[in-house]
Amino acid sequence: MGETGRMENVSRQREPRELVAAVRERIRGVARLGVAFSGGADSSVLLAIALRELGPDRVVALLGVSPSLAARERAAAHEVAHTLGASVVEIETHEGDDPDYRRNGPDRCFFCKQELFRRIDDEVADRYGLTAIAYGENADDTLRPDRPGSEAARRHAVLAPLAAAGLTKADVRAVGRLLRVPSADKPAAPCLASRVPHLREVTPEVLGQIERAEDALHDLGYAVLRVRHHGTLARVELGDEELQRATADEGEQAAVIAAVRSAGFAEVEIDPRGLQSGANTLAALRAAAR
Repeated sequence: MGETGRMENVSRQREPRELVAAVRERIRGVARLGVAFSGGADSSVLLAIALRELGPDRVVALLGVSPSLAARERAAAHEVAHTLGASVVEIETHEGDDPDYRRNGPDRCFFCKQELFRRIDDEVADRYGLTAIAYGENADDTLRPDRPGSEAARRHAVLAPLAAAGLTKADVRAVGRLLRVPSADKPAAPCLASRVPHLREVTPEVLGQIERAEDALHDLGYAVLRVRHHGTLARVELGDEELQRATADEGEQAAVIAAVRSAGFAEVEIDPRGLQSGANTLAALRAAAR
C-alpha cells in the first residue's frame, strides 16, 4: 500500500478534532497564507482551519472569477467567507484566452488552475504579502486520475494541507460540521466548463447558456444537478431524490424540460442514470487508454 493509502486509513481512525490539529500543524508558521477558495466544502474547511491557526489578519481567501464561475456560486462563496470571518480577494482570470483551455481536452483543468495560480503569483502574492498559497485538495482527490489541476498546483508550489494530513472527503465534511462551516455538506459544484463534453470548444456563450439552464432549475427547487451541453441538446443530470421527483410526475417533468429549454436548448433529455460526477473526464481518459 502506498503512502497516500496509509494516510487515508489513518485519517479514518481519527476524530475531527485530531484532524483539525493535523491540518493546523501543516500550516503552522506561515506568515501570511492565501487560500484558493471556491466556497465548496474542501476550500471552506481549509479556510476555517487556517483562520483558527493563523488568525484573520494572516489569511486571505482568493476567489478566481471568470465566465466558468456561476454567479450563484460566486455569491455563495462570499457568504461563506463572510460567515467564517475571512477577507476575500477576487482574481479575474482569463483561461478562456488560452486555446489549450478552449480546446477542452481531458487536461482542461490544468490550464484553468495554471492561469489562477500564475495570476496569484504575478498579481496578488506580493500585493497582499502572501508567503504561501494553499488549496483544498483532499486525500481522496490524490487517488483520482481526473485531477490535472493538481499538476498546476505542484508546479506553483501550492500547499495541499488537507491531503497532506490525510483527510478524505468524509473527514472534511465531519470537520466542517465540527467547525460550523456553512458549506460542510454542500454537494460538489464543479465549474460550468465541466458540463461541456471534451473536445467540444468551451466559449463564454456556451457557459452562459449552461448557467441560465441551471439557474432555471435552481429556481424550481432543484439543487444537485448538472446540465450537460451537447450543442442544441441539453442532458439534465439530477441527484437521486431529485431525479425521482422530476420523473414521478408528468407535470414536473414537463416543468424541468421547459425550464432548460428557456435557456435556448432545442432538445432536453433527463438522464435516467442520475448525476454522473466527473463523467466527461473519466470517459475521455478511458477512451485515450484504449
